[in-house]
Amino acid sequence: MPNIIAFGMLAIWPFVTLVMFRRLPVEKAFIWAIVAGYLILPPPPAGFDFPLLPAFDKDTIPSLSVFIICFFMYGHRGSLMPDTLLPRLVLAVFILSPMFTVLTNGEPVFYGQVGIRGLGTTDMLALCMLQFITVIPFLIARKFLVDAASQKEILKVFVFSGLAYSLLMLIEVRLSPQLNTWVYGYFQHVFGQSIRFGGYRPLVFLYHGIWVALFAMMVVISALAIAKAEAGKEKLMAYVACAYMLVVLVLCKSMGALLFAIFLLPVVFLFKRNAQIKIAALIGALAVGYPLLKGLDLVPVQWMLDQAAAVSEERSASLKFRFDNEIILMERAMLKPLFGWGSWGRNHILDPVSGIILTVTDGRWIIAIGVYGWVGFLAEFGLLTLPIFMIWREAKPSYGASITPYAGAISLLLAINVLDMIPNATLTPLTWLFSGALLGYAETLRAERIARTPSMEPFHWRTIL
Repeated sequence: MPNIIAFGMLAIWPFVTLVMFRRLPVEKAFIWAIVAGYLILPPPPAGFDFPLLPAFDKDTIPSLSVFIICFFMYGHRGSLMPDTLLPRLVLAVFILSPMFTVLTNGEPVFYGQVGIRGLGTTDMLALCMLQFITVIPFLIARKFLVDAASQKEILKVFVFSGLAYSLLMLIEVRLSPQLNTWVYGYFQHVFGQSIRFGGYRPLVFLYHGIWVALFAMMVVISALAIAKAEAGKEKLMAYVACAYMLVVLVLCKSMGALLFAIFLLPVVFLFKRNAQIKIAALIGALAVGYPLLKGLDLVPVQWMLDQAAAVSEERSASLKFRFDNEIILMERAMLKPLFGWGSWGRNHILDPVSGIILTVTDGRWIIAIGVYGWVGFLAEFGLLTLPIFMIWREAKPSYGASITPYAGAISLLLAINVLDMIPNATLTPLTWLFSGALLGYAETLRAERIARTPSMEPFHWRTIL
């Protein structure tokens, strides 16, 4: 059970956030509030659970704090809503589609002697509110993080916070994941999953070692992007940070994050920014299209199992377990394909006697389809990846835009995070921050283009972008 320190940290975080906004520029305060909250605050089950409301935990409290402070301090600086039509539509579907999920799931579900209640008005309000809170980092980032300076600030915050966090990670690599227990009074996952390759992989205050390794990978790429774009002492220090964090990433003992780093390092170092954005768009399209490819048997499942077996039989067995559950859960999801089954575990298969959930939802994509249906999945993954395609469009040589040296790296980090949401549920406020910053930048480029050549835009289908 979480101790008083865990609940106290969650309770004081709005005041910590307020201090940040009083002392720092809005862009820097916002980035630090989201990143620090994600890294430091206790993970679920620590949180405040009030009737009719989503849980107030490490994901929702920083976002709500930022939203309320920005509303009162900077609400006069324009709307939070996207300027262009298509992102607005996708955003509206993302927030409001749970209404239709609830309306199509009013009946209870029975598994033998076990039943799950139907959804009602309170669930509709809670789910829609949760969707809105989830995208707050996206909306705030779209409003304030729209230029090269703010993009560099994102990467710098990742590097500085990653270097500090690495000290905690190394402690757990040596002593085993204990910090969350020592500080907050409970272990946040299954201890056996922290043992890899004869050692420990760190969890610190995140949900799982996979999340820690993914963050370390992001820090490595952020440092390299800064090193490539800058000069002098800053360039040297960024290269040193990149090399150091690469060692830390190896010690995290997560094969997926390490493979992502091996792929991204040469792409960021060797490719120009426009090429990086194109690669990010390709990765994003692959992630969004994965369920369709899987349904058409175009995913090389057996080859992937063989490659995993070459590393270890344990990895192969784990991957096979995920694929088997995907098949079961997808068959369940297709019984309500449009708007899904909703909350309370209705998307799972339960034991008809004990009521124990028999299926495991590892990937975020299968969670989204099972809970919110294809409509919810396309809205969520579409909202995350759409900014990459919008920047790709604005980066066309014929449009004459000068892309910042950081936009390519941020696009790649976002695309890889979305791709990682296929095997893992690694959707975090950091993912939404990346997406919102890219959307704000894409809309800035679009506005500059229209100002240069206003005759190109009116009455054209591309105005929706």
